[in-house]
Amino acid sequence: MSETDPLFTEDQLDAARVLFARPASFVMGCVSMDGLPDTSLPEVAFAGRSNVGKSSLINALTGHKHLARASNEPGRTREVNFFLLDDRLRLVDLPGYGWAKASKTVVKKFQNLGRDYLRGRPNLKRAYLLIDARHGLKDVDKAPMDTFDLAAVSYQVILTKADKLKPSEVEAVRARTEAAIAKRPAAFPRVLATSSEKGLGLAELRAEIMHACEITL
Repeated sequence: MSETDPLFTEDQLDAARVLFARPASFVMGCVSMDGLPDTSLPEVAFAGRSNVGKSSLINALTGHKHLARASNEPGRTREVNFFLLDDRLRLVDLPGYGWAKASKTVVKKFQNLGRDYLRGRPNLKRAYLLIDARHGLKDVDKAPMDTFDLAAVSYQVILTKADKLKPSEVEAVRARTEAAIAKRPAAFPRVLATSSEKGLGLAELRAEIMHACEITL
């Protein structure tokens, strides 16, 4: 596939649109591994810094304004939150990292929960590491990438808030990010740029998720 080829066919994009237009609901929030749901359904997980827009992206993907709770207070997601899509797929919101307003004890507890989840879910098909397009990869992002690599969990970097930059700037950040993850063993090589507010890249991300989970309609 060349750089000018589309990532997915129109049929694939449309199938993903149909899937994500189907009913979605909050299932549960877990604070320990023994409270997790069974592993009968495929899961994809969203990780990222506490203010990167995980909740907004989940809401935008599913077309629900309030499915995942977005907050003006960074670090509100301190559980592993599960959302069910069409009774076929779970979207998982992992605790944010890089909090400014939390004790080290609290931070360690919930970051450990996220790591335990990543290591212990055989039905986890892919993790999505969200990075603010305006800032790119930071030192604080290295720890979760190391965790993905050590746990052998396939992960894809998703740039958020791409509407805040010019297209040429977004492409430059995307290219730098792909170069930075090129030698990481569990990193999926393609980086997607998205905007929850403007809808940029959401069709492609839906198709990526559907493909990773091997879901057909």
